[in-house]
Amino acid sequence: MDALSARLYYAEHLKRTSLSILWRITTINDLMINQQIRDREVRLIGADGEQLGIIPTSEAMKYAIEAELDLVKIAPTAKPPVCKIIDYGKYKYELTRKEKEAKKKQKIVEIKEVRLSPNIDSHDMNTKMNNARKFLTKGNKVKVTLRFRGREMAHVNKSRSILDDFAKELEDISDVEKKPKLEGRSMTMVLTEKKSN
Repeated sequence: MDALSARLYYAEHLKRTSLSILWRITTINDLMINQQIRDREVRLIGADGEQLGIIPTSEAMKYAIEAELDLVKIAPTAKPPVCKIIDYGKYKYELTRKEKEAKKKQKIVEIKEVRLSPNIDSHDMNTKMNNARKFLTKGNKVKVTLRFRGREMAHVNKSRSILDDFAKELEDISDVEKKPKLEGRSMTMVLTEKKSN
């Protein structure tokens, strides 16, 4: 039975049973509903949650029509697929509400970068530390980058102490997640907010 003849069959059936139901034929979140379900038989769950067993799809549609609800395929990969008789609009609303709640509970951690140079002044160093402290207290990670230019590459080992001092100054609120490591012409270190015990 193709989609058009299925629609005509159910439209005629609705006229005969004098039910005035607007059947939705849209797919949202890849869920198939009503006439989109083309499987020969499905495992049906009733409107009140009881298992009705494995029945032909046409019979499942009749149950849905009688209940004035939608037939929704909730587990398409199962053998046979699992369908449930529910109000699709209400079901979709509940799904979107749960997704929003999950997003609210997620904490997005950003990585903020603080750039230093090997011959940084103490005043500039304090400013950079204060910025890093602000980022850490807001729950962000801080990537501290020590950039070398020209002949500064000859003093890489001496410059490592700048990053060590930086981490030591912030050890009251941070832990070193990634130790100082030379990557090309810069040395990087990552600090995270200290875990409260």
